[in-house]
Amino acid sequence: MPDLRTPRNLLEKAGLPRPLALGYLALALFMIGDGVEQGYLSAFLTDQGFAAHHIAVMFTLYGVTAGISAWMAAALSDVFGPRRLMLAGAVVWVIFHALFVTLGVMDHSGALLLVCYGLRGFGYPLFAYGFLMWIVKTAQPARLGMAVGWFWFAYIAGFSTLSPLVAKASIAVIGPLPTLWAGLVVIAAGTALALAVRAPGGNRPVSKLDENPLRGLVNGVSVLWQEPKVAVAGLVRVINGVSQFGFPVFLPVYFTKSLGFPLGDWLTIYSVMYLVNLGANLLAGYWGDRYGITPVLRWMGCAGCAVTTVAFYYIPTATHSFWLSLLTGSLFCACLAGFSPMSALMPQIAPQRTGAAMAGLNLGAGLGTAAGPALVSLCLGPLGVVGVMWVFGACYALGAALTLFLRVSSRTPVPAPDSGLPVS
Repeated sequence: MPDLRTPRNLLEKAGLPRPLALGYLALALFMIGDGVEQGYLSAFLTDQGFAAHHIAVMFTLYGVTAGISAWMAAALSDVFGPRRLMLAGAVVWVIFHALFVTLGVMDHSGALLLVCYGLRGFGYPLFAYGFLMWIVKTAQPARLGMAVGWFWFAYIAGFSTLSPLVAKASIAVIGPLPTLWAGLVVIAAGTALALAVRAPGGNRPVSKLDENPLRGLVNGVSVLWQEPKVAVAGLVRVINGVSQFGFPVFLPVYFTKSLGFPLGDWLTIYSVMYLVNLGANLLAGYWGDRYGITPVLRWMGCAGCAVTTVAFYYIPTATHSFWLSLLTGSLFCACLAGFSPMSALMPQIAPQRTGAAMAGLNLGAGLGTAAGPALVSLCLGPLGVVGVMWVFGACYALGAALTLFLRVSSRTPVPAPDSGLPVS
């Protein structure tokens, strides 16, 4: 007689929380819609007559609101429940994306371009990090590294791997402006799947019903000075995002305008390098569970990105080779995966304040979306593209040094989820 439990056992062995499996697919779809414009938006807006500095400021404002939203996500998911938070993020995204396209892009209003795109930044962190909190609260502690690795697998699969391919195909058929509208369709599909997830803790708050949302938000900041290791982890998480969110501000223009790559070739490079990141995320999660998160973070993440970020300027510039550019970008994204187990580190460095620590880490993640564009805005003019790449590389070198403060004893127990919910 066949073993009817085999499919669920396969999920469990892979470290993917079975009740949340559909949520990972929902996240991937949502992030395709959110990221569909990232590979070409800066070049498209440049062609529409917007100044490079104005575009950099737009991405920076987006990063600031995303940082605030990411900080809010951990605390608010404890109060309202992850599913409600994910729905709220989707509604915010749809409203302000529609206003961004109509009032900002189509009406060519620089001010509304900044305001609407900036406010859209509140949307995706509520959806994505609300789901991440759902994972942290329900996954088996011994498999948390892999469960978080699958989160980043789905996140990157949608945001950075599939979205450029969707954009490339869509632009070829309907053009760049209608492609911005097409993102709404994918967002709606991802939201519908998220609402269908029936894992524990989705509809009801996972903390006490009388929990004060403001207190949760304050705890997500106060933990940064009350738990110094959380502050260090938050800063490393900021560093994680500088290239990932800084690159889309200027590299599409640099590769297509300065190096002469066709837009389709650039989108292929950008997609494939994050395809490599997908497998590397799972590998980093496995290595983190097996050998410790901090060594993976230090050597694979920080040191690896410090070298490959700079190489991603010099090799394409010297060779103008599509294949060498693809290889170098892929090496960068493989190293970038070394940051993916960081969420599993929080229960180890702040075992009694996991929710607040996750809020602090999410704040760092969100601020990383602002730090990258902000550094581009500050450095691109005086230092040029080469200077920006060296600044990014130096940030990663600093991150490697900071990981020395994140040592965790191998005897430190990983606490069970504090929500009182059954683990998958």
